[in-house]
Amino acid sequence: MSAVLSLWLPILLSAVFVFILSGVLHMALPWHKNDYRPVPDEDKVRDALRPFDVPPGDYMLPACNDGNYNSPEFKAKLEAGPNWIVTVLPKGQGAMGLTFVQWLIFLLVVSFFTAYVALHAVPAGTHYLGVFRIVGTVAFLAYAAAQWPQSIWMRKSWCSTVRFTIDGLLYGLVTAGTFAWLWPE
Repeated sequence: MSAVLSLWLPILLSAVFVFILSGVLHMALPWHKNDYRPVPDEDKVRDALRPFDVPPGDYMLPACNDGNYNSPEFKAKLEAGPNWIVTVLPKGQGAMGLTFVQWLIFLLVVSFFTAYVALHAVPAGTHYLGVFRIVGTVAFLAYAAAQWPQSIWMRKSWCSTVRFTIDGLLYGLVTAGTFAWLWPE
């Protein structure tokens, strides 16, 4: 544990640099503006759903509560549609402060575990590219690999998944550069 904490500076700085980069990618550039499309006739859909006051959470429509996905009733519901997997958010404006804190904690956790792997795979004094290669690979996997099952299983748009994978590549490169720059002699 103390060996990993000896890398506190690249852990902290890489998390901060990725935090800044993610802000640029998501807020300053139009890169993610098409990740979520509006539903047709949005106002009518919202008006129709509002009386149900669905609490925040993840939902599937139609739901198969008995687990019999092959029943004629469930198959008929699938054929009739609509078929949705949705996340319902709380009403009102979300508190972005808490979201940013959670995101920064996640970035620190990724950097911490990246440091852990790097310490066991890269000896002190390794040249810049040697550190960059290992750290970049680990960080890329941490930031990008989990995106793909969302498209495979939840049918999230592949275009969105590819954009988030490219984000993960950029985050991995920033993390790799930071660690390689500050790697112990």
